[in-house]
Amino acid sequence: MNEMPVQYTVDELLPHKGRMVLLDEILNWDANSLTASVCVGSNGLFVDKQNSVPAWVGIEYMAQTIAAWAGTKALQIGNPVRPGFLLGTRKYVARTESFKCLEELVVFVEQKYHNNEMSAFDCLIKANDGGVIATASLSVYQPES
Repeated sequence: MNEMPVQYTVDELLPHKGRMVLLDEILNWDANSLTASVCVGSNGLFVDKQNSVPAWVGIEYMAQTIAAWAGTKALQIGNPVRPGFLLGTRKYVARTESFKCLEELVVFVEQKYHNNEMSAFDCLIKANDGGVIATASLSVYQPES
């Protein structure tokens, strides 16, 4: 892995705006992967009555991390950040029912397949202690224009 310096904020990399931005910081990235941090529920979106965020939101954490990776690639070559689409999720396994509010997570995505406008990524979410708490493979589509 040949990591690049982090030179963009999350807001610069995502087509999302306001409370829909769930990532907090880009930790590192390279040509095939990106690592981001999430402070669970820090924006209040998706927080339930138990003061936690359902584990299925992990798929959105992964998808936004993929979007941030695509944003870095676009900005590096002088293109604008463009929206993409989550086509499917395979084998999402969460080792928890929910993420506790204000828990710090690390989300890692790595591109495993790319063909024109379609890509597949292996993804994982780690807890503060470094233990893997969710994994999945996501298929995404980003139109050229």
